[in-house]
Amino acid sequence: MVSRVIPVDPFDLVIFGGTGDLARRKILPGLFRRFCSGQMSSESKIIGAARGVHTAEEFSKIVASAIHEFGSSDAIDESVLAEFLTRLDYVAVDARGDTGWTELAGKIRKNLVNAFYFSVGPSLFGDLAERLKRFEMADDDSRIVVEKPFGRDLATAKALNASLAKHFDETQIYRIDHYLGKETVQNLMAVRFGNMLFEPLWNSQYIDHIQITVAETVGVGGRGEYYDRSGAMRDMVQNHLMQLLCLIAMEPPAKFEPDAVRDEKLKVIRALEPVLPHHIVRGQYGPSEDDDDFRTHVEDSSSKTESFIAMKMAISNWRWAGTPFYLRTGKRLKARTSEITVVFKDAPHSIFGADAGRHNNELRIRLQPNEGMTLDVTIKEPGPGGMRLVDVPLDMAFADALGDNAIDAPDAYERLIMDVIRGNQTLFMRGDEVEAAWAWTDPIIEGWQARGEIPKTYDSGSEGPTDAMAMIARDGRIWREIKR
Repeated sequence: MVSRVIPVDPFDLVIFGGTGDLARRKILPGLFRRFCSGQMSSESKIIGAARGVHTAEEFSKIVASAIHEFGSSDAIDESVLAEFLTRLDYVAVDARGDTGWTELAGKIRKNLVNAFYFSVGPSLFGDLAERLKRFEMADDDSRIVVEKPFGRDLATAKALNASLAKHFDETQIYRIDHYLGKETVQNLMAVRFGNMLFEPLWNSQYIDHIQITVAETVGVGGRGEYYDRSGAMRDMVQNHLMQLLCLIAMEPPAKFEPDAVRDEKLKVIRALEPVLPHHIVRGQYGPSEDDDDFRTHVEDSSSKTESFIAMKMAISNWRWAGTPFYLRTGKRLKARTSEITVVFKDAPHSIFGADAGRHNNELRIRLQPNEGMTLDVTIKEPGPGGMRLVDVPLDMAFADALGDNAIDAPDAYERLIMDVIRGNQTLFMRGDEVEAAWAWTDPIIEGWQARGEIPKTYDSGSEGPTDAMAMIARDGRIWREIKR
């Protein structure tokens, strides 16, 4: 199997916050990889923009250092890197003033795709959008890319959307969620809608329940101040896990087109039932042998913010009535993994007797690490002595099945930035989708705040609070073990 690299049209990409952490870790190394693959044309240009005063040569050194530190583990061809650096430029701008904007406008070419990446805090989105239009850098074909968080509640999300809508049409706004750029996340749609094997069974008649787990081994690190204001619910559930839930649960879109896909995701969010208090478990990680606990990391000894959350969710529609969705995410857990498990119901009648045991099929979709899928099927246990059933996995790791094509696949940011240049919004959230997610999220957060609930402490390196185990056990089910 040979993967195809389809070049994108020549473009000018301005990265606001071009010397910041996200640009250095993800955006610029990703663009270099696309350049190496031949996807980024030689006519394209990348312009860094930030408060700091740098020459273009100094910015090139910053980018080169970032690519060496955060880029591919493969040996970097210095001649190719030198060629890539010739595509760079830099302008110092004041996001809330007029300094640098005229100079930046003079560098934008009008006969190419123009894209503007807001790799800055949301408080600057409106200011940047206004100046792009006032200094006539952006026209009706230009695109802007905005990073999460898209607000911290419904009111701020609406205000953020309104500030962008003053200057740009919804078709020009790309709200980036890097989870949607992962190869395996996109394969959720291929698995569901490209295989006759699964879609007829993809409903409450055949599926017992679905689990979505995103576990991290790291703590909040240097994000303590931000994380204490957001918590796992705002940082992960409202966006990343919500998007995974939508892709798993949505109806087949009429076409694989941006609005057709996003319309179906929106229907899922609007069909979510309110979550009952006893269907939510929140936790904070305790200290480990070599590190402090959550409250120390956020510098608040009385913090009530969660670093872990688990919940039972329900979707009120014909496809999913009666099928629970169990979501959990947390920091300082046993292993780093993102996995979706679809647990099918037992066969309605076993012809093999009680000694054979009860068995069901599970489809596990691994998003990270070791991207791939595993389907557990029931077979006879080898050997004499009667019919005893065992479950065995049909395992497909993408790296094994697809070889170099899987290893060399673009990472999430690379793929999504190229989609921006193409003008493809399929993997980006629409404004009404963001607002619907907050409309569902806000009452849950307000509920535990009103009740004064304090998150349960859990051991670092564990699978989270024991209450999360008890929550799913009440339904006669168990969580999938968190492991690599």
